[in-house]
Amino acid sequence: MVAAAAILLITMGARQSLGLFVAPLNRATGVGIVAISLAMAIGQFVWGLAQPVCGLLADRYGSFAVLLAGAVTLAAGAFLTTLARGEPGLIVAIGILFAAGAAAGSFSVLIGATARSLAPGQRAFASGFINAGGSLGQFLLAPASQLLITLFGWVAALYALAAAALATIPLSWRLMRAAALEPLPAATGAGGAAASPGLAPLLAQLRAAARDRSYWCLHLGFFTCGFHIAFLVTHLPGEVNLCALPASVAAGSLAIIGLSNVAGSLGVGWLGGRYRMKWLLFGVYFMRAVAIGVYLLLPRTALTFYAFAAVLGLTWLSTVPPTAGLVGKLFGVRYLATLFGLTLLSHQIGGFFGAWLGGLALVHFGDYGWMWYADMSLALAAALINLPIREAPPLRAALAASA
Repeated sequence: MVAAAAILLITMGARQSLGLFVAPLNRATGVGIVAISLAMAIGQFVWGLAQPVCGLLADRYGSFAVLLAGAVTLAAGAFLTTLARGEPGLIVAIGILFAAGAAAGSFSVLIGATARSLAPGQRAFASGFINAGGSLGQFLLAPASQLLITLFGWVAALYALAAAALATIPLSWRLMRAAALEPLPAATGAGGAAASPGLAPLLAQLRAAARDRSYWCLHLGFFTCGFHIAFLVTHLPGEVNLCALPASVAAGSLAIIGLSNVAGSLGVGWLGGRYRMKWLLFGVYFMRAVAIGVYLLLPRTALTFYAFAAVLGLTWLSTVPPTAGLVGKLFGVRYLATLFGLTLLSHQIGGFFGAWLGGLALVHFGDYGWMWYADMSLALAAALINLPIREAPPLRAALAASA
């Protein structure tokens, strides 16, 4: 769990800091905010598209090979971004290489690698613990990136992110050695029935998932989560700039979001073993909608951004532990990396629109007003979408899994 959280600290922290490079990239390349937003939007989509692919490869060939390839690809994307001088180069570097490399060292592979070595009652907390590592990465790497940009320039800051990506390789080796020493619990399918690769092949699991209404509800809710996070990560620095506040406020807000989500992820992961996860998802999405509504009513000061970031951080990626936990409850953990990876694809389709439409809104309307209203409406819809999910109470599910 610690090794997986440390890997996610780097890969997620690097991804969540990219918004700080929008203005420097625009000044250096002159391609425009819309073009940079498109490259980052493509990156959101590629990160999601790569999740089930990386999960499938990890299920088939083992996690270490996937994590190793991801580290090298992420480092290459960061390095090549410094050489890009036009929209096509930015799309390749940020939209494809950086995103695909970060995906290989992200939720689906890391949670899948650890879940098989844990008892059912431990998986929700483990997902929250690993997720907290990603949030801590945002807390550490966002201000560090901004400091490097200020002191040494954006090119040096990207070199530092490339070096950090390569540092995940020894962590990946440690993760796989630790997982190999743990006893492997019997995989369970829907309803807790014992399963094995022969009895529950991947295609059968995919067909079962495609017919499951609860699984699609998770996809729809996660779409909104991706829209929300990508919009804020990409355009919160722009919102701060529109309010005539220094760039340090944006970096500080991103850091506060990350630190606050450490508590949110651990808390939701702990609650996931005691309460129905669909109600946790309802609460997280509803809290987001309320937070945005309050933010729109407040004056735009540094204190407002910091308080807004603290509240948002409690919900930021707190959707991951209950979503991964519900996928495990519905279908077992044998193919969790693949099935949860597919929900992350929906998450990042929403992320594509959140990043891209934010840039279009700024160019056409001069601010992000309509994006805030859209984000709030989608959060309310996501809260309601999760209510029909079928889920046994935690105690009954634990008894079924142990039977």
